[in-house]
Amino acid sequence: MLIFKRHAVWQMAKRRILLADVAHVVEAGEIIEEYLDDRPLPSRLLLGFSGTRPIHVVAADHPENPDDTFVITTYEPSLDEWDPTFRKRLKP
Repeated sequence: MLIFKRHAVWQMAKRRILLADVAHVVEAGEIIEEYLDDRPLPSRLLLGFSGTRPIHVVAADHPENPDDTFVITTYEPSLDEWDPTFRKRLKP
């Protein structure tokens, strides 16, 4: 089950990212970065697509129930910050 943090819901509404798109990215997306030192839980950055639209989702697994995933935030990556595959950050 997906558990949406308030910030994620706000960002989804602001950026017009659908619940189904986020669910698809969490279920079938590619892990492109891992944040093992994140607090309160280690998290990961996932990449998926809604049609041709790239979507990044930051998610973390529930520590007591591995079937539950927290959705922390989601956004459409920008070519100003990411390479054309949306898998690697551009160096500043």
